[in-house]
Amino acid sequence: MEGWDRHAWVTRASAITAYAVSGQFSGWSVGLGGIISARLYNKLLEIVVSGKDWILPLWQKAGWTGQGVIWRLEFELKREVLTQKGLSKLSQVLNHLNGLWSYATTEWLRLTLPNADDKTRSRWPSHPLWEFLASVDWEGKGGPLTKRFSPTRSPNDDKLFQIAYSAILSYMAKHGFEAKELYEGAEDFLANAYAYHEQKAHDLGLPFDQFIEERLALKHRQYNTAINDPEQEAKRKAKELADQTKAYRKESDGN
Repeated sequence: MEGWDRHAWVTRASAITAYAVSGQFSGWSVGLGGIISARLYNKLLEIVVSGKDWILPLWQKAGWTGQGVIWRLEFELKREVLTQKGLSKLSQVLNHLNGLWSYATTEWLRLTLPNADDKTRSRWPSHPLWEFLASVDWEGKGGPLTKRFSPTRSPNDDKLFQIAYSAILSYMAKHGFEAKELYEGAEDFLANAYAYHEQKAHDLGLPFDQFIEERLALKHRQYNTAINDPEQEAKRKAKELADQTKAYRKESDGN
């Protein structure tokens, strides 16, 4: 598992971290601190650290011989996610474990087989091991999960303007700009912010455009705007149609 590259993980989360214990690879975490997170780790190493060896006899009863490594995959979904999916009671959650597991392992996170010839990572095929994990049957009796919900988490523009203005003014104060140099300070702030994130994308091994696209997609999902903003979707489709029409006319005119 330590041989998997960060690119093999296709996820809606932004943070993907590999861990080691005493120099030995111990696992991955994805999206820690978010409303959904995942951990895939060597449970035997975790037991050495935690001392929870009471679980070993249970594994042996289940067929473990004591020789193989035990890997554990777990997801943490906070109340906010469950509420969005229409699950407000424990009984509902237990009845919909299959739906939650399917969402977590097919929509929110996948381990893939990277294809260098296809830049659209969402089209990469799932790793056979991941397909096996995603097919686990939790024997729940619930129906399909709710997929549409109101965009109540989206901040209003006033709040965003306050945050942005505060950041720009702090930057100007740090670097000695005067009040009359607001536009110059804002331009310098944006230029250096661009350079900072461009380097961050490089460190992650991602093209800058893809880096921005992934993080914008996360914000769309965080604020639900990708699902519940028909006006933006209509504008996008109109622009797409206009671009196609323009390209067709250009080709027809021979220009």
